[in-house]
Amino acid sequence: MSRHSVAERASRCAFFGAAALLFTASAAATIVWSAAMSSMGRMPMPGGWTMSLTWTRMCGQTWLDLAASFLGMWVAMMVAMMLPSLAPMLWRYRESLGGAGATRLSRLTALVGLAYFLVWSAFGLIAFALGVALAALEMQWPTLSRTVPFAVAGVVLGAGALQFTAWKARHLACCRKVSGCSLTLPASVSTAWRYGLRLGLNCGCCCAGLTAILLVMGVMDLRAMAAVTVAVTAERLAPAGQRVAQAIGAIVVGSGLLLFAQAAGLG
Repeated sequence: MSRHSVAERASRCAFFGAAALLFTASAAATIVWSAAMSSMGRMPMPGGWTMSLTWTRMCGQTWLDLAASFLGMWVAMMVAMMLPSLAPMLWRYRESLGGAGATRLSRLTALVGLAYFLVWSAFGLIAFALGVALAALEMQWPTLSRTVPFAVAGVVLGAGALQFTAWKARHLACCRKVSGCSLTLPASVSTAWRYGLRLGLNCGCCCAGLTAILLVMGVMDLRAMAAVTVAVTAERLAPAGQRVAQAIGAIVVGSGLLLFAQAAGLG
């Protein structure tokens, strides 16, 4: 084995080893946060459902404290959920830079990842604002609260239907980095930053339906997080990604119909 091959193998092991450590740390933090939220219980609401306390302030807690806590939880969760499918793409990006030195390769790759998760952080702030606003309305209007089980079923049905659209297929193609995607590989700090931002935007669009499911089913529900992580990873990395996405869509539509039947008292 040549010296170059040995160095490349060592670099690959170091990269994926670091990714595995980051995934483990973020997954552990997510589990701890989920356990903490579970110990606090949930709020019974008109309509026979319970609301997570994620969207409500505790005694002595400011809105800024709540937002910071949610954002920290959200980032840890997204790193754990997205890293399995993001890491191979980051490695391909790293390889595309070719002759750059090892230190420069690491910095540019880390910058792409940082920009990517910055986009997800922005999505998290939007989700937090919407969640807080909806929670306040649901507590003030019992009639609105009673429609929530049907709304949840509708969101899940819509997310499943979205898996079959051309819009989903286009963004999934970019996430899988196939021909027809307009992303270009960067070779400098500024283009690496823009590349990471664009990756994050494409990923957020691609995962919009699955992320919506996570939000309405329970943002700190470990089972929902695990299911979404498996779905995102499978449609990104499986050989027939679009078929996998459609199979996931069929399962999600079926789940939505079941939720609707339960909300209507038929299940």
